Amino acid sequence: MTTTRRHLISLNTLSDQELSQLVHRGLSYANGVIKNHFPLQGLIVGIYFRKTSTRTRTSFSSAALRLGAQIISYGPNDLQENTGETLQDTAQVLSMMLDGVVARTAGTQKEMEIIASHENMAVINAMTENEHPTQALADLTTMLQHFGNLSGLRILYMGEGNNTATALALAVPRFPGTQLFFRTPPGYGIPEETLLAAQKQAEIHESTVVQQHDMKNLPENIDVIYTTRWQTTGTTKTDLNWKEIFEPFKVSQKLLDKYPNAIFMHDLPAHRDEEVDASVLDGPRSIAFKQAGNKLHSACAVLEWCLNPTDLI
Repeated sequence: MTTTRRHLISLNTLSDQELSQLVHRGLSYANGVIKNHFPLQGLIVGIYFRKTSTRTRTSFSSAALRLGAQIISYGPNDLQENTGETLQDTAQVLSMMLDGVVARTAGTQKEMEIIASHENMAVINAMTENEHPTQALADLTTMLQHFGNLSGLRILYMGEGNNTATALALAVPRFPGTQLFFRTPPGYGIPEETLLAAQKQAEIHESTVVQQHDMKNLPENIDVIYTTRWQTTGTTKTDLNWKEIFEPFKVSQKLLDKYPNAIFMHDLPAHRDEEVDASVLDGPRSIAFKQAGNKLHSACAVLEWCLNPTDLI
C-alpha cells in the first residue's frame, strides 16, 4: 500500500502549478475525459463531518467510491472526541487505520493541522471556520468549464466574507489578470490577514482584489456574480438586526440585469428571496446547480492528488 500522502488544508499552501493542476484535473473528470480510473483501489477514506453537509459530504463519499476506495463515515456524535478524547489522540488512532480523511470541523485551522500531523494519512479540509478550499476548487472548475479560461475573469462577490469568500480570495487572484470585487456588509468582511495575502498574490499575478462595504460605484463589467447564504454553517451573527445590514447586498434581478453577459453562482444551500431573488437562482443565467454537480468531479481530483500523488507528479 502506497504511503505517499499529501494534505489539502489551505489553498495558501498550494503552489500556482498545483492549484491550476487541481482545477484542470477536475475539469477532465467533469468533461468525462477520465473514465474507468481507480487510483484509490484498496484504500480506505474516512468521511468525518461535525456539521451538516449535502454537497461536500456526498461529493467526497461518491468520489472515493468511484475511484475505487472504501469509505467509513462519521457524524458529530460517532467518535470518542465527543466524550472528551483529545483531538490529538483521535487523529493518531485514525492515522493507523485510514489512508485519508475528509474532515469538516467548522473549527479553527489549528484543529485541521492537528488532524494532519501524521504523514501516513492524507487530510482534506472540507470546511473550517475560516476557509472552504474544496468549494473554491469546484467553483474554479465550473468557471473554467463555462468560460474556457480563468485568466482575466471579473467576479463580483456579494455577502458575508465567510469561509467560501476566503477561499475564493486565496485562489482567484493567482490566475493572471483576474478582478475580484468583494462587496461585504460592514463588520462582516473578509479577515484583514486573508485580504492582505490575496492582494499580495494579486500583485504577483497582475490581478485585482478589492473589498468594499457598500454598493456604491459598482464595476462596469462583470462576468460572474457570486453569493452565499447569509447564515453560514457553524456561525452566528452578533447584530440582532443583521438582516437589515445584509439587505443591500442581496443579488436582485435588477442587479443581474445590469450585467447582461454575467452568469450567477451560489455555493448552496440557498434561501430564495433572501440573499438572492428566486428569479436569479432559477433563471437561465444561473449555473449554481452545475456548480454543485462539479463538486463531485473536483472531489475526484482532490482525492487523487492527496492519496495517489505519484500518478500526477
